[in-house]
Amino acid sequence: MSELKDRLKADLTTAMKARDDVRTRTLRMVLTAVSKEEVAGGSSRELSDDDMIALVTREAKKRREAAEAFESGGRADKAADERAEGEVLAEYLPAQLTDEELGALVEAAIAESGASGPKQMGAVMKIVNPKVAGRAEGSRVAAEVKRRLAG
Repeated sequence: MSELKDRLKADLTTAMKARDDVRTRTLRMVLTAVSKEEVAGGSSRELSDDDMIALVTREAKKRREAAEAFESGGRADKAADERAEGEVLAEYLPAQLTDEELGALVEAAIAESGASGPKQMGAVMKIVNPKVAGRAEGSRVAAEVKRRLAG
């Protein structure tokens, strides 16, 4: 069993004992998503820590998008709930890259690929994405690559 999954289960037990509703609800949701992912496809499998981080990142993104949708729909209470869940999920993700760190990774990938313009963005993304894995949102990475290749 992956280390992150063990941590999620242990933290769920602690949250339930502490009667922390937000944390309990959030961790149950993540563990349900993990179970679904493990049995999806042709055969069941055990998720690695990298798979777990990708899954938690996806769930955190869902919470961010839902909070924005509730906010624009005038449901500040629901938006606050979604943000609270997102904060719980953020505790299980690696530290996010700063703009400077992301810029340095993108510059190195551009140099490595020899890309000279926006048409080679795919080649740069192919190099930079594995290095970023879970530490920056894909849209943020793509925007930085596009900015560096255009300028």
